[in-house]
Amino acid sequence: MAEYKLELRGVSKSFPGVKALDKVNLAVRPGSVLALMGENGAGKSTLMKCLFGIYHMDEGEIYLDGKKVVIDNPDEAAKHGIAMVHQELQPIPARSIGENMYLGRFPLKEYGPIKMIDHKTMYDETEKWLKELGLEYNPRALLSTLSIGQMQLVEIAKAVSHEAKVIIFDEPTSSLSDNEVDFLFKIMNQLRERGVAMIYISHKMDEIKRIADDIQVMRDGTYVGTWPAAELSTEDIISKMVGRELTQIYPEHDHEIGEVILEAEHLTSIHEKSFKDCSFNIRKGEILGFGGLVGAQRTELMEGLFGIRHLAEGTIKIHGKEVKITKSKDAMDAKLGMITEDRRGNGIFGCLSIKDNVGISIYNKHLKSGFVLDHPTINKIVDDSITQLSIKTPSMNQHIANLSGGNQQKVIVSRWLANDPDILIMDEPTRGIDIGAKHEIYEIMENLAKQGKAIIMISSEMPELLGMADRVYVMCNGKITGEIDQREEMTQENVMRFATQF
Repeated sequence: MAEYKLELRGVSKSFPGVKALDKVNLAVRPGSVLALMGENGAGKSTLMKCLFGIYHMDEGEIYLDGKKVVIDNPDEAAKHGIAMVHQELQPIPARSIGENMYLGRFPLKEYGPIKMIDHKTMYDETEKWLKELGLEYNPRALLSTLSIGQMQLVEIAKAVSHEAKVIIFDEPTSSLSDNEVDFLFKIMNQLRERGVAMIYISHKMDEIKRIADDIQVMRDGTYVGTWPAAELSTEDIISKMVGRELTQIYPEHDHEIGEVILEAEHLTSIHEKSFKDCSFNIRKGEILGFGGLVGAQRTELMEGLFGIRHLAEGTIKIHGKEVKITKSKDAMDAKLGMITEDRRGNGIFGCLSIKDNVGISIYNKHLKSGFVLDHPTINKIVDDSITQLSIKTPSMNQHIANLSGGNQQKVIVSRWLANDPDILIMDEPTRGIDIGAKHEIYEIMENLAKQGKAIIMISSEMPELLGMADRVYVMCNGKITGEIDQREEMTQENVMRFATQF
């Protein structure tokens, strides 16, 4: 029997202007979990797409159970017993759980020359796999009746239903609650006992230490090494990922806080179950944190402030003067900017270049003769942004969809900086990006605060919230339940106390 269930040897892959992978190796033993780690842009997803047949590798070989195989597309990967749980879900909410589980491989029954979907078999099989994993869902229910976390568990059940020999988990817990994460790890331990080899991609260090047997690190498209998980501390992993010591993840607070720049009073949503009677303020040069549990309505409150959601009542004052914000343009005219929580869904324009993603906020300000874009001026602004924020790209004409998550986030920050806001709302600014890119985003936030910008940061990561914020408001069930303005009182216990005040 081969030592490794799966091996990748010498895999290389290039895109125009970029060598994404350079002779990368990977090996995972049967019945084990290999954590694949590296900064955004290290090549992890590209390597997995080569394995899964989404990309064609320029060179390299794949071995399953010691035998060389060729995989040209995802269908061939599935036939070889390789399944993948993608980070970005692509569900069909209007179809049933069973139809989503068996999409592309429906069981068929024949009526002479006619073939039709065997719905009974499909739903019976779906129910069997769901029950085997302890998921008490009705296979005939519409997928839209489930939460995002439950949809993710259905996606995991789908991968298991392939009876795969190798399963790739790409950021599987990004939408899961703590209880759902525990449930996922229970499933993974069951798969371990069956001898399934698993590759686990995550930026969450606590998860890696809990579930991984081995850790492989990649950096800049190259293979750094593989070690037993028990031999590496969190600091060791970070150092190997970024190629340097990150002695201080959160920068020192070296900015000066000035006068109140924005006051929001009694903001209430037109929707009864959303935010209500919320009052807060922020000062020039301040990083203001908003904490709370999922469903606390923090994002909705900020969308109300920015004009994305309509207010039933409430007043907003900027520099002491009341402003009316009924749409996003009103907010931008009032020198507000907002980086949204869902970077891929409503942050980037994936089919456009970096230049267009940055420039879209300022095109109307740089026109010749009133209608022709002033490209030299725009190019300089975008080039300066790429240099200032250390965006890794061969050129400003690169499609933003080809960048890593961390670099995409920097482009979105650049878009708003080009518009020169006084107040910048950052909703989960480091979600889905690695520790090195997080550190760079934190440095950018600190530098903006030094320039006198006011930053409102929503974060569900408690260490980030407490490490970056000068002051914290906490929300629960649509209301602001507490304010913490003393450094010594900024503790997880105090935040949770306010976050659970129903």
